[in-house]
Amino acid sequence: MNNLIWLLRASRWARNPPSRNRVLLVLAIIAIGLALLGLEKAGFWPDWATLPANNRRGF
Repeated sequence: MNNLIWLLRASRWARNPPSRNRVLLVLAIIAIGLALLGLEKAGFWPDWATLPANNRRGF
C-alpha cells in the first residue's frame, strides 16, 4: 500500500515537476542541515545550544 502511494506521488512529479526555485530551496535546507551537522561533529557547536541528556526511558 505504501509503495503504491509513492508510485502515485512519483507519477505526479513526473507530470508536474517542482519549479527550479523549489528545488533550490530544498537543496539549501539540506546544505544548512549538513553544515550544522559538520559543526557539531567538528566540536564547534556551543554548549548552550545542546539539550541536556534525559534519563527517562522510552525517549
